[in-house]
Amino acid sequence: MSAGWSTGLVQVHTDALKLLLREVHRKEITCPLQVTDLTRIGLQSNAEEILGSLRGLDEPGVRAVLIAVLAERKR
Repeated sequence: MSAGWSTGLVQVHTDALKLLLREVHRKEITCPLQVTDLTRIGLQSNAEEILGSLRGLDEPGVRAVLIAVLAERKR
């Protein structure tokens, strides 16, 4: 990303967001999110985008954002 601009989660495939939500729900990944955890579940290629939007959020915050994004994509 140039100049600190972020496209948020737009570039992250829906299946990757579903995987992340599932792993957070199962407590297989902890919040705040870290690159090592994303790598462990196979999301290293999206780590920059995911952390750009979700870094520092607690579990309820991560869940809320992921649920909102997924719901918006279903529309």
